[in-house]
Amino acid sequence: MASNLHDLPDSPCIGVCSTLFDDICKGCGRTAIEVSNWVFMTDDEKRAVWDRIQFEGTAMRFRQKPS
Repeated sequence: MASNLHDLPDSPCIGVCSTLFDDICKGCGRTAIEVSNWVFMTDDEKRAVWDRIQFEGTAMRFRQKPS
């Protein structure tokens, strides 16, 4: 896990959105509310989301790519 929010990408989005059909996006692991409000969130709120989705590790963003 990155120690600083600014060491992370601007957003967890990887362009594989499923929030029209799923409560949690399969691509980034965020809820539809988190996705739509991302640009309005404080750094602390974004950090909390990053921490949660990294801990869960279920989104495509965190799957290991085959070598």
